[in-house]
Amino acid sequence: MYLPPHDPHVDDPMRFKPLFRIHLMERKCATVECMYGHKGPHNGHIQIVKKDEFSTKCNQTDHHRMSGGRQEEFRTWLREEWGRTLEDIFHEHMQELILMKFIYTSQYDNCLTYRRIYLPPSSPDDLIRPGLFKGTYGSHGLEIVMLSFHGKKAKGTKITGDPNIPAGQQTVEIDLAHPLQLPDIENLRDFSELSRIVLEVQEQVRREEQEQEQRPEEEEHSQQAASQPAATSLAGEGAEGEETAAGAEGTTQDKASASQPFVLPMGVISRNEDYPRTCRICFYGTGLIAGHGFTSPERTPGVFVLFDDDRFGFIWLELKSFSLYSRIKVSFQNAEAPSREAFEEMLKNIQSLAT
Repeated sequence: MYLPPHDPHVDDPMRFKPLFRIHLMERKCATVECMYGHKGPHNGHIQIVKKDEFSTKCNQTDHHRMSGGRQEEFRTWLREEWGRTLEDIFHEHMQELILMKFIYTSQYDNCLTYRRIYLPPSSPDDLIRPGLFKGTYGSHGLEIVMLSFHGKKAKGTKITGDPNIPAGQQTVEIDLAHPLQLPDIENLRDFSELSRIVLEVQEQVRREEQEQEQRPEEEEHSQQAASQPAATSLAGEGAEGEETAAGAEGTTQDKASASQPFVLPMGVISRNEDYPRTCRICFYGTGLIAGHGFTSPERTPGVFVLFDDDRFGFIWLELKSFSLYSRIKVSFQNAEAPSREAFEEMLKNIQSLAT
């Protein structure tokens, strides 16, 4: 199991924790040992479910228990997972969330299912190299997010989840067709000014989506009435439009190589105050929020902030909160997707599991 560093230190390396091991014996036989708990290896079982999926089961779950009962188990888990004690956490809401996470994870410690995850494919046009990132999620601590690019959109998919948004859900979506021009550093401190800029772009995006929905009907009528020369003319216009879009994309790439001063607006909460004070480029985006148990999910406006090749941030406008993400630099073997279609299919599958 790869665990994120202790909250909120996103730039620290991942931590490694063995969960099971397979002992290969003579005559092609093997034994499986569960490594969970603090009493050493004990008897376990592995079952191949289907292609790219298997399950492990512990046959001696008493090895997971501690003499001090659930209270000792919780304190030990808190120290190992969060790097702190219960006394360190003064915020009552945070205590509640952490306890929920402990109850949720500990009830599955005897039987786990593993499914293959592909790393996202990359292309030369990508804003930065896609991959896995550690991100701050307020009182939920650090979570793992996969950043992938899909034409004019970039998606951040949760690989690990929390009581509000489970793993597999699309936590952030970045609209690469709508870069944001931030105000100067003094005006950027004013949350209402940033909010005004973002909401104006949100309204623009909404209008464009409405126009796109209406366009197929209009095109269908015009195609029925169009003659052959007119069709040739339209083809020419389309080619010119493609050149314009390519030019705009080039401008975005140029902007992404420069840097500008950056500071969080007053009132925006950040778990990590050690965020970069310069950024390359910002885009309009949306972030997924929900109540406990993934109730009443909704996409809300926000700002994607690209700091450098390995770090980005997201300002959640409605929550007045900031998430900082840092690249996971672990080298995973045999994790490349055989095709972009296979990667897209994997994304659909993990999202369907979450819902």
